[in-house]
Amino acid sequence: MAIVAPSLLAADFLHLQTEVEMVNESAADWLHLDVMDGQFVPNISFGPMVIEFVKKVTKKVCDVHLMIEEPSRYFEQFKNAGADHINIHIETCPRLHQDIQQIKAMGLKAGVAINPHNPASLLSDIIADVDIVLVMSVNPGFGGQKFIPNILNKIREIKKLIAEKGSHALINIDGGVTLDNAAEITGAGADVLVAGSTVFGAKDPLEAIRLLKKA
Repeated sequence: MAIVAPSLLAADFLHLQTEVEMVNESAADWLHLDVMDGQFVPNISFGPMVIEFVKKVTKKVCDVHLMIEEPSRYFEQFKNAGADHINIHIETCPRLHQDIQQIKAMGLKAGVAINPHNPASLLSDIIADVDIVLVMSVNPGFGGQKFIPNILNKIREIKKLIAEKGSHALINIDGGVTLDNAAEITGAGADVLVAGSTVFGAKDPLEAIRLLKKA
């Protein structure tokens, strides 16, 4: 079954504790936390303080996705806030291998994220060192976008690369995941489904999560 990671970005922030408690009661595995700085992406979301409060409530793994410039400056803050995973973008890290090793040395799972326009081949030299490959299946910065169909081919390419390099990385798909396309995404080789509006916008979020798990 798929690992399901509801994306907090789509939650009702006026009732954030209630939303997190709903995820606690669900079949979800992780809670996905998108951190945006308004520079790498054209939006600003939240930072360590919100994650610290969420950590006090959640029973799920905190999968933190840093869509920010110079992410290594903030690793310690996010660890202290309660991150279990830190995912950083290949596009923002000129010292990517060093940054991945730093995350792992802190006792956290390390992920590398890649934007839709960049080829899977860019991951070749790092994929054996990471725990997660976070594939953006929409252009990062905003929720509610449609899944880019060609990402299915990229998932297949990354799956092949993982096998060739002897990596144990999970493939995490972020953006445009719905109940209609989830099975096709996992069929291409994805292990983890990040879902925002599909979960938090559903009439029955618990059922939506249950169905995603079966994809």
